[in-house]
Amino acid sequence: MTTAVAALSLTVSGCVVVRGDLEVVPTATQGEAARALEDFTVAYNKADKAYDQSQDASRVTGALADIDGGKLRSGAKLNPGGNPNHVPLKLTDVTYTIPEKAAWPRWFVADAAANKGNKTDRWLFVFTRDGLTDLWEVSFLTVVPADDMPEFQKDENGNAQVVQPDDTQLSVEPSELPDRYVTYLKNDSALFADGPYTSEERARRQENARKPGLARQYIDEALTNGDYAPVGLRTTDGGALVFFTTRTYQKQTAAQGVTIPVNDAAVRALMTGEPKQSLTLEFVNNQAVLDPAKTESDQQVRVLSQVGGLTGAKGE
Repeated sequence: MTTAVAALSLTVSGCVVVRGDLEVVPTATQGEAARALEDFTVAYNKADKAYDQSQDASRVTGALADIDGGKLRSGAKLNPGGNPNHVPLKLTDVTYTIPEKAAWPRWFVADAAANKGNKTDRWLFVFTRDGLTDLWEVSFLTVVPADDMPEFQKDENGNAQVVQPDDTQLSVEPSELPDRYVTYLKNDSALFADGPYTSEERARRQENARKPGLARQYIDEALTNGDYAPVGLRTTDGGALVFFTTRTYQKQTAAQGVTIPVNDAAVRALMTGEPKQSLTLEFVNNQAVLDPAKTESDQQVRVLSQVGGLTGAKGE
């Protein structure tokens, strides 16, 4: 990991070394943020058009690198000549929410309207970098309905406020959210509010498990290291918008005499082995959640968005 370069500041008493990795500063300027989003969009469109993962490899990391990589690898196998349905991503009405913090990594959030999907949704990008010489990379990309977008707490200079991984002012410490979500999917609890990524996801899994001839098992895993680590910004109500990542394995095991259907072309493109008895699908998901203030702990954590993708498949 690249370390910060020490900054030198001249005072009336002489030369003083300031530890740039310890000073609390805005993580980027508005101009830097705008250039980072432009550079990402150019690279993302090149990769999508050519189905070439190398075109945006230096502009994505963490969860998005996994999700984007799976899409590009499968696309390249299905269409070696490139994406026949490519439509360039265009972003408008962009807002940059830039926090101030010490140490690396430093990160900021950009949200924008896009020419894809529901035109009223906001696309949220978390840009991160580990040092002064590193490029800005997108680690999280989620899509949130405009009406669900929270207001961020800002200081007199317009800087947003980072929530620490062990912030005890929140209902759930941000560092614990991935594990708590994984536990919820397995055992249920009152921690997360009902919705498509919580109660409805549990119901879908239970229904799939009951289908005759093809048993389905789910294993969820929290991803918490490096660029997968949860990050969050304080909201005006005292809570926080937190981004985090999980991985899910779905194993399908066929009863004797039953064939496992592989109808999805993307699955076939990424699959290794032959699904004679079982097929294991691997997905990576990144979530954006509203974590309420602890003083309002009767309120549940609300999952606003989940964007994910198939990253692997193995037949046995």
